[in-house]
Amino acid sequence: MKNEVHGILQAHLVPKCPHADLFNNRGRAWLERQVLPDDERAAIARHIREIDRLAEDLADLDRDIAREAIDDVQVRRLQTITGVNAIVASGIIAAVGDIRRFREPQKLVSYFGLNPRVRQSGLGLAQYGRISKHGRSHARAMLVEAAWATAKAPGPLRAFFLRIRNKRGHQVAAVALARKLAVLIWHLLTKEQDYFWARPALVAAKQRQLALKAGAPGERGVGRRGSAYAYNVKELRNSEKAAAENAERAYELMVRHWRSRGPKRRTDATNEERLYRLRGGTLILSHHSLPRGRPCRTNIAQGNVAARPTPSVRSRMAPCSTPSRRGLETSQPAVAPSHRPALTASRHARVGNPVGRDEETGSPEPNKETQQESKKSKSGLSMSSVDFMCLW
Repeated sequence: MKNEVHGILQAHLVPKCPHADLFNNRGRAWLERQVLPDDERAAIARHIREIDRLAEDLADLDRDIAREAIDDVQVRRLQTITGVNAIVASGIIAAVGDIRRFREPQKLVSYFGLNPRVRQSGLGLAQYGRISKHGRSHARAMLVEAAWATAKAPGPLRAFFLRIRNKRGHQVAAVALARKLAVLIWHLLTKEQDYFWARPALVAAKQRQLALKAGAPGERGVGRRGSAYAYNVKELRNSEKAAAENAERAYELMVRHWRSRGPKRRTDATNEERLYRLRGGTLILSHHSLPRGRPCRTNIAQGNVAARPTPSVRSRMAPCSTPSRRGLETSQPAVAPSHRPALTASRHARVGNPVGRDEETGSPEPNKETQQESKKSKSGLSMSSVDFMCLW
């Protein structure tokens, strides 16, 4: 409604209102003195009546919320955070419910949808994207609005906002601060402690405003100071502000020497990068110890080969005469490449039965040399060398 009123004034080239608010008493008086067509003036009057009606409804809702939250200990505890008022605190408490449902702060962050999306395939590195936006969208919106208010007040949270803003921009910094507030809220409610850098005079002023919305009588002219009197004293207010500024500078000094880590080396599961090592006579390959390039064959000294390539690796292996330049990580020194030993005997083992089949059943008949060779391969103890095909 307010935007429509501003649009009408801008369409008729009416200058900007000199007052802070166009819809307070002084702003409305200035608006009535402007020269506008009759139909546009009637539209502005209709919008103003609608704004007043909605303001009355919002006042009734604020009064009901204040009456429920005035005696709530958790709401009072969350108001110790600079930038969190009674409305935001009540909304967060209503959305969370029992804080014991969340065993760690990351669970609460995920409940609000402020955790980043993770994309990962196989053994590749995880790739983090934007926030998931799953969960309670209204509570997430209130946390973001509270983050903008917190970023304007001095304190460690403002220093955190400025540090992220210098690297990623103010929009990303606001969302990051909202996530920080969610973690802080979990700790305050779980440990039942107030915010360490709270400003007592400001918290008292928040409580007094909440009491007035709930219908508490005014304390002016009663001959005594009210609970929010300290916030009206400039010296006390400035002293609390100075303490918050000192905390902000302390945070800046702490993170001054921090250096962001460089981008990690990205991996892909399709490269078949598997981690194998040789421990206690067990052959395991490591992708850090192998050169990049085509598949190669490496001869390993005699040993108990317990770990073998996965089926997907074996299916893609191809013979290659180029040995590894670095060798493999083994507990025993690798030997020089040698000729590949004979695996099986000739298929034409007997004259008259070239295919080696049983004369009675007609099924293939394994010969003695093949059976002996298979036993040696299974045991792994009688082999002079192991031809291991490593795919990279």
